[in-house]
Amino acid sequence: QVQVAESGGGLVQAGGSLRLSCATSGGTLSEYGMGWFRQAPGQEREFVAGITWTGGNIAYADSVEGRFTISRIYAKNSVLLEMNSLSPEDTAVYYCAVDRRPRRMRVIRTGYEYDFWGQGTQVTVSS
Repeated sequence: QVQVAESGGGLVQAGGSLRLSCATSGGTLSEYGMGWFRQAPGQEREFVAGITWTGGNIAYADSVEGRFTISRIYAKNSVLLEMNSLSPEDTAVYYCAVDRRPRRMRVIRTGYEYDFWGQGTQVTVSS
């Protein structure tokens, strides 16, 4: 069983930055794809960013392209999400997810294909 835990959320002003971290344990995590999703109040969960097991393929939602950066730290079985130029529309609970199918070469954008999820971390951006 894989354990997933996000951290780093908080309250920032528009234009500010945050770094989210996702710590994982259990399983052969170096062979799994990982992704970030977010869910705003009253809205559906949406894909934010994803990275393959090799780190060779990365994808972002159009709404965050150029502002967010996803990366992996293999030695710590973790994934980071650097968020810059934040706006109030980025306000949401951010979730880290793990795809346990090993060695997929494409980023998975659909939430139902991920197997393990964290509890989420709140990001609030004020005007």
